[in-house]
Amino acid sequence: MGHWEDVYRNKLHSADDAASLIPDKSFIVQSLAVGEPPALLEAVANRARNGGFTELRMTSLLPMAASARTILQEDVRDVIHWESMFASGADRGLINSGAALFNPAFFHQIPRLITENMDVNVALIGVSRIDRHGYMSLGTNVDVAKAAIAKADVVLAEVNQHMPRVHGDSWVHISEVDAVIEHDALLNELPTPPEREEDEAMGNLIAEMIPNGACIQLGIGGVPNAVAKSLMNHRDLGIHTEMFVDSMVDLVERGVANGSQKAFHPGKALYAFAAGSQRMYEFLDDNPYIEAHPVSYTNFPPNIARNDNVISVNSTIEVDLTGQCCSESIGTDQFSGTGGQHDYARGAYDSKGGKSMIAFYSTARSGEVSRVVSTLRTGAIVTTPRNEVHWIVSEYGAANLKGKSTRERAKAMISLAHPKFRDELTADAKKLNYI
Repeated sequence: MGHWEDVYRNKLHSADDAASLIPDKSFIVQSLAVGEPPALLEAVANRARNGGFTELRMTSLLPMAASARTILQEDVRDVIHWESMFASGADRGLINSGAALFNPAFFHQIPRLITENMDVNVALIGVSRIDRHGYMSLGTNVDVAKAAIAKADVVLAEVNQHMPRVHGDSWVHISEVDAVIEHDALLNELPTPPEREEDEAMGNLIAEMIPNGACIQLGIGGVPNAVAKSLMNHRDLGIHTEMFVDSMVDLVERGVANGSQKAFHPGKALYAFAAGSQRMYEFLDDNPYIEAHPVSYTNFPPNIARNDNVISVNSTIEVDLTGQCCSESIGTDQFSGTGGQHDYARGAYDSKGGKSMIAFYSTARSGEVSRVVSTLRTGAIVTTPRNEVHWIVSEYGAANLKGKSTRERAKAMISLAHPKFRDELTADAKKLNYI
């Protein structure tokens, strides 16, 4: 490695020494989800616990286990003030209790927000091993990390041999980093959700609406997994997605998703972040077919629309009779975040022949609650407004809401609800003068 090996060795620190480079009262952006740097986060929490900091602000999207057991612990909350841009099981309780803050944002705009609207002092990132040219890969999490690196005064990188080296715009040079630490640990895995009876029905229905040669974006969960299974006899699919998931590995390895019909990055599968199984992480490593890019690129609606026949499949928590989708809160309680759902609703519809699909189970709480509601509950966040909603899908069918009146929308939404709730929804629709 020569010169760059010497630079790397000169910047190599213990986690505790690296944490000591963080100025007090810093605003820190950390890599999200699988890209969390666990040893650095533990060192920051220990330093906060032992009086090394009086105050820190920290932010990310989708914090996972490493954050939960370190910087989000109760005994450091007086020092570390958490601000989330996409809630998860690790921090939604803190947000809803007032112990943490929430920052609403479209996913594709977050790099710009970091650059223009946030006084970022420190970036904490997870990276792959270094190569002989001095480059490390952000691997599973390019998303917002490059913007944080460019904006921060101090950049600390945690090198993990298990982080895949991914092609595309994922590279960080050792010259961009102030300190590196080495900490090898298996990456967090997201378990595959158990299959539900409704999954197969929705998967088959959606797959029938996807033509050969389409370019797909799938989220995570039972329905997207079922869609992928139902696509195994398709041909020449492409992938342009914010999140790379396990079901996409199957489509690529079976030769179904070869990217041959894409106009934008033909012959390549693009993503901003990846989360799934160890098998998937190994698949991403040094795979010339895969490219990772900042989310400002993958989720920018005009870029999404540069491919024809883009099909995006996402989910929602609650949808009203006019098609307003609440996909991130339960009433006033923050559950997740806007993420890229709105980005792909716009981009897929603007694609020639494209379809944006919001798929949901018709009921929640073991069938006791309808996800189709007359009006969204008090405080519910409208993630995808009715003007943006294209196709709505439940296990009872699919409806295209574009160009439809509120009367037509109400009738369509009632048809997608569980039968035991349809009479009540019809009565409410009449009171609201929809029908």
